[in-house]
Order: sequence, then structure tokens, then C-alpha cells
Amino acid sequence: MGGAFALGVVGAPSVVGVENRFGEVTNETTVINTNLTVNNPNLIGVSLGGVTIDYGVSMNGISMANGTNEGVSIGTGNTTVPFSTTLDNSKIPAWWVSHVRNGEHTDLRVDATVTSSLVGQSYSTQVTRDVNTSIVDAFRTDEPKPLNASSPVVSDPVLILERTEAQWGTVNDTRTEVEMTLYLRNPKPYPIPVSEIGYNIYMNNITMGSGEAAKATTIGPGETVAVDATTVIRTQRLDEWWVSHLKQNQVTHLRMPFYLVVDLSNGGGGEQRIRLDSYQRTIETDIFGTKSADGEPTDGADGTANGDGSAGGGSDSDDTATDTPAGTETSTATPASDGGSGGDSTATATPSPTPTATPTSTPGGTTTTDDGIL
Repeated sequence: MGGAFALGVVGAPSVVGVENRFGEVTNETTVINTNLTVNNPNLIGVSLGGVTIDYGVSMNGISMANGTNEGVSIGTGNTTVPFSTTLDNSKIPAWWVSHVRNGEHTDLRVDATVTSSLVGQSYSTQVTRDVNTSIVDAFRTDEPKPLNASSPVVSDPVLILERTEAQWGTVNDTRTEVEMTLYLRNPKPYPIPVSEIGYNIYMNNITMGSGEAAKATTIGPGETVAVDATTVIRTQRLDEWWVSHLKQNQVTHLRMPFYLVVDLSNGGGGEQRIRLDSYQRTIETDIFGTKSADGEPTDGADGTANGDGSAGGGSDSDDTATDTPAGTETSTATPASDGGSGGDSTATATPSPTPTATPTSTPGGTTTTDDGIL
């Protein structure tokens, strides 16, 4: 049998399945628990010298998690090898910037290489998954909303928000801008000056941004005016949001209350502050495609998560949206050496008929110096 190994008559062990789940989450790190299914096509197990598994996860080419498991003993056929890697939560803002700049799309890639010192060969497998969201939809409205002063001297509504348009603006490591246009109609027979439009942005009750969004304007009687407003999410706070998102089973409740300061002196009401709470949305992700369906949040204490994450895009008319994973729950992946990819991070990899002599390196892959996310 030793001669057969040396001549390459028998195959090298290969990774045929990858499953990831989020584990313990702290303010600084996120544990990723991984089960790799390794197939040994030989008639004997591999223990002398063992097997080394190199593993990495990247998102939009950013290395999020990687690790090495050495001295693994495997039997014949399929063996499940569990191990854990750690994601540094400080990587989340960089991923977010790439995700938004890429049209709220992330290419999630899992690379695994198994090397047998006894066989003297390596085998590489790559699994890919599309992660899509539609977060900017939370800042859009298409139904008229009355704006009431609730003042005894002025009848309501004093203004009507006809609709709101929104798109991503500048996105960098400090700020994520949402460029909005508010269409405000004045139903009164007199002009209404708007001196201030302010906002707060909350994600799972974490304050992500606040400030004044627009310049002063005056809306004439019966007129509809398009008011440009820019809101800002503080990018560096996204690692804190990430922790809350995972602890709530990958669910985020986004709220953005607006307020307007208007002058109703022409109607006898003086200056009034009007609150608007129409921007609310629930965003749910399932990044790895292995999230539990019971909806129980991750407690972040025992190293076991009830879900993990992949995202998709969707919206509901009641301001509650569920982002649905792209692809299916289980898919077939082709080894990187064959140039194929699967559609999910829980995948079955098809072994190449000829094992690779050295580990396969794919552009944009992970590096051994980074710990990770996903």
C-alpha cells in the first residue's frame, strides 16, 4: 500500500462538505463553528503523519476567517471534522463598505484544502454563495403620511409627506450616507417655512446616527416641494450592531424617526416641532444558510448559536421585510481546481478525478494571518 501511495495510485483525501454556524458572540469576537466532511477514498485510514486542513472564508475578497487544523486522523469513506475559527468584529465595517458599494451584494466564498503527509498530495475545494440585502428600502415610502402639529390653534394635517426616495451616497470607513428626497405638500392657504429636518437612526436600539438632514425651505400654499435630505450611519458603529444582529438570531429592527420644525405663525400656531415615525423595517439574514427556523436568539454565552447568516433581498408593504437567501439550502459545489462553485455555504463538493499536487490558490482568497467573520 505504501508503494501505491507513492505512485499516486490511490487518491488524496478531499473535502466533500462544508457547514458553518455562528457560535459565541462577544463585543470583540464571533466564533464560527465549522463541520468539514472529508472523504478518504483509500482502503485504510490516514493517521500516520495525519491530515492538515486549511480553511478560509472571504466576503467580497476580504478575508473574514481562516484557520488550520493539523494532525487530523480520518478513517475510510467520509469523516466529519469539527473545528472553530474566530472572527474579529472590527472587520465588520470594512465588509459593510464593500457590501453597500457592491449594490448590497456580497460574494461569500469558503475555501478548504486538505493535505495528507502520507499521500503527499493536496486537494482544494471552493464553495460560493450570494448574499443580497435591500436595506436602503427602509428609507423609502410611497404612501402619503399626514404630519400633524396636534395644536389646539391649528388644524391637522399641517403638511403631508407624499413619498420618499432614497439611495446610498458616500460610503467609507467613517460614514455611510443615505441620500433621501422628501416630497412635502402644504395643504394650507398660507406658506409654511421649514427651518429644520432632523433624524435619528436606530438598529436594534443602537444609535447609528443622528443630526440635521436638510436645509431650511419654505413650502407655498398648495405646493409640493422636493426636499433633499442626507442621513448618515456611523460606519464604525457597525461592529456593535453586528453583535446585536447575531444575538437576535440575525434579525435587525431598523427605525429612523424624523422631526420637522415648522413655523405656523401665518396660521396662528407659531413654531411647532412635528415628529414623523414612518421609517421602520425588520431585516433578517441567514448568511451561511444554516440558520435555525425556531427564531430563538443566540445567547452568546454557551458557544452555540441558534442561527448564522446569509442575506437576501425582499420587502413587505407593512414596513417589515425578510431578506431571503439567494440559492437553495443545499447545493453541489465543484472543487476549485475544476473552476466550479456552489450556490450555498452548506454544500457537497464533488471530488476531482485527479487530485492536485499542491494546494490551489484562488485570487481574492483568504490569508493565514487573518481571523474571521462569516
